[in-house]
Amino acid sequence: MDNRDEAREFLISRRARITPKQAGLPPGTRRRVPGLRRSEVAALADVSVEYYAKLERGHLAGVSPSVLEAVARALRLDDAERAHLLHLAQAAEGSDALARPRTRSSRHWMPHKSLQWTLDAITAGPAWVANGRLDVLAVNRLARAFFSDVYNSTMPPNMARFQFLDPAARRFYPDWDHIADMTVDLLRTEAGRNPHDKDLHDLVGELSTRSDAFRTRWGAHNVLRHGTGVKRFRHPVVGDLTLAWEALAMTSEPGLTLTVYTAEPGSPSEEGLRLLGSWAASQDDASPIHRL
Repeated sequence: MDNRDEAREFLISRRARITPKQAGLPPGTRRRVPGLRRSEVAALADVSVEYYAKLERGHLAGVSPSVLEAVARALRLDDAERAHLLHLAQAAEGSDALARPRTRSSRHWMPHKSLQWTLDAITAGPAWVANGRLDVLAVNRLARAFFSDVYNSTMPPNMARFQFLDPAARRFYPDWDHIADMTVDLLRTEAGRNPHDKDLHDLVGELSTRSDAFRTRWGAHNVLRHGTGVKRFRHPVVGDLTLAWEALAMTSEPGLTLTVYTAEPGSPSEEGLRLLGSWAASQDDASPIHRL
């Protein structure tokens, strides 16, 4: 995931998805590319063809914010894609090195006591902390019970690895394809933000080698913002659940995210979470939970 390769492939993929009609251009004849030509993007961004070709070769270091914004407009990037392009440019010149969140290995990081107390105080829904690679770093009791398949796996607790390499994920997520898209979006965004994260490189390499579904999605270069929504689950103990979720950036731990799942009050899913909590308590009595 060399930064220039990432920048080149991202720009090419965004150019390929825009038709001349969408850009307000005549379709022309004998088009050899599925989307816009380089010359058309250059014209829309008001830069020379040679300069845009340089950008599309991945040379983003030193590019001014005004040019990046013009390219973003020409390629019709949304807010998440604009941010991704900016992160790629900042990483190319190293200007974000001091502000970049410190990468953490799940093998060494431990939650501080007050964070674990906070998680344990959330008793009505699963609550868990992950880094940008989607390593699960800390959980409350209900989250450990909720993600029982993840913890039953022989693989380290990582949501992307579970999603694409564990067959149990297709049962756990009734909307597997949608969740798979979201998972890759998150990893692609993290790759733009932290291009030198070796653990992330290794994870992407492993998933690309072992999962056709991941490899296809990774090649699409899609990035979206995901911070809230509703997901459906099929839990092996309590059955179908429909849960709202909120992902909260942790000010005290830049780069980490606290996610909480909750059920609509009075719904069958709320009752399902209560049953899951009772089941988790019974598991505690039988075998104490050892946190990460």
